[in-house]
Amino acid sequence: MKHPADVRITVMRRTQNLDFMRDYTDAGEWAACQMFQDGQEFVSSGWMPEGFCSFAWADILEYVLTLARGGNMVGVTRGAFITCCTDGFRPVFFKLERIEEPAEEP
Repeated sequence: MKHPADVRITVMRRTQNLDFMRDYTDAGEWAACQMFQDGQEFVSSGWMPEGFCSFAWADILEYVLTLARGGNMVGVTRGAFITCCTDGFRPVFFKLERIEEPAEEP
């Protein structure tokens, strides 16, 4: 049986919805997520990578596992997916990519 593939997780963009912060919080404006940096990369072997935000991991886990097990999302480049965490004030966007093993030579 083939083992699940590793999945590369790249932080694409940390964003802020300043209008939501202004209208729906009493704390003022918050900085973009401090857990990640744009361009930062992690690799998952089916588990949450060290140093990864547990809330963001819960949001993207199903997509990581789908890619790791050879699945693909409809309408998206094969072996990849773009998703984000569910922080409505400061969402972080991630690119997920299955790390394909080279085909074995006969």
